[in-house]
Amino acid sequence: MNKWLLVVLNLFVIANCFAAQNELEVIQRNSDQNELKIFDNRFRIDYQVDEITLLFFREKGTPAVILVRPDGSKIYATTSLGDMNIEWFDDETYDIVKIKNPMPGPWQAIGKILPESKLMILSEIELHVDPLPPLLFKGETIKVTGRLTNGGKPIEEGLFRDLVTLNVDFVSTNNKEYLNFGAKPVPIAELLDDGKGYDERPGDGVFTGEFALNFASGEWQPEYEVRTPILSRSLVKEPIIIEQVPISFEFTEATEGEEHHHLAINVNTEKVAPDSLIFQGTIFYPNGETQAFNLEAQDKAVRELKLVNYDWGVYEVELTLFGSNINGREFVINVGKQEFEIDKPIEKVPEQEAPLVPDVELEPELPPEPELDVEQIIIWAVVGNVLIILIGFIVIRVFIQKKPLLGGLMSKLKKNKKDQEEQKVAGSEQKSDSSDEILNLSLPDE
Repeated sequence: MNKWLLVVLNLFVIANCFAAQNELEVIQRNSDQNELKIFDNRFRIDYQVDEITLLFFREKGTPAVILVRPDGSKIYATTSLGDMNIEWFDDETYDIVKIKNPMPGPWQAIGKILPESKLMILSEIELHVDPLPPLLFKGETIKVTGRLTNGGKPIEEGLFRDLVTLNVDFVSTNNKEYLNFGAKPVPIAELLDDGKGYDERPGDGVFTGEFALNFASGEWQPEYEVRTPILSRSLVKEPIIIEQVPISFEFTEATEGEEHHHLAINVNTEKVAPDSLIFQGTIFYPNGETQAFNLEAQDKAVRELKLVNYDWGVYEVELTLFGSNINGREFVINVGKQEFEIDKPIEKVPEQEAPLVPDVELEPELPPEPELDVEQIIIWAVVGNVLIILIGFIVIRVFIQKKPLLGGLMSKLKKNKKDQEEQKVAGSEQKSDSSDEILNLSLPDE
């Protein structure tokens, strides 16, 4: 009895062990198995796994999860910073953990993990984008779709798609034969799976975006990039050619008396089918008026648009082109505003008769005064300096020394005159004395 009871107990223990093992999800034992349900926050990592990236979704605002290894040791988001084998990114609503050479066996995640959350193994994230049309035009807007796969299978987890960014850039090939030579990379669009814009249904795993080709025409290389907080993938496609707008304009100004200007729209029949083209737009006149127009499809290479003649100024034509290219693909091109300027006419000034001028005898022109030479300049400079010295002497003599200007000079002149008179008198007396003496020396008559 005891023997059979022991056998039953052993079978019960073995059954429980198998049940417990089934509860632990085996991750990446099969490479196709990349999204698994978590049972009681537990999962198992196979011994064949060299690298694993785990994604946990948790309640908003809760702390990052804590991972427990099979040996009982714990891994925290804060302590993983110094570990070369662990890369951890935590946000308000999720954790992404990348582990190299993980310990095989049962693991456990501790945290407020969402009940509907699935443990995702991010192994081979790839972006698959539909090829672009072979013939594109500047100003055209096109729709492009892409799909994300993980390990070759579509990603159906909506929470994961919310944190994935799909960007599209156009990079110039720097071909000198095209206008975009040397141009910088142009960010084109962001692919989304939100059911807005060109996206048909939200959360269907199909990422959709629209390309507005409002940049230089030429040869460009599309580059697609998938970004997540912890990994990125790039996809480079073959170069494409963006052609110029398949129409050109020729403006003819109205002559005097005509009511309309004429705008000829020439269609490039080598690129588009002329019978499929519809023009819709608006005319902006110089006086502020606007006029909407619509040109229906016609099998003509030249279409004509009439503009009311509102005299001089700037005429603007903004139009959108609907049609099909030579490959049969329909397109919509926003051509943008085209300006046509008419110069302001030059006003003619009436000719006036010259007024009659009475005959007046003109005075003979005087010969020009001869220019001063260097010697004259020197003489005038000397005379000026002498005058300045003389004026300075007078000022010092009269106003500073308080002496009469000519007093001393007159006295000296009078004294000199008196001396001369005395000398003259003395000379005459001396002469008379000498004459007397001569007379006295003569012999008297006896």
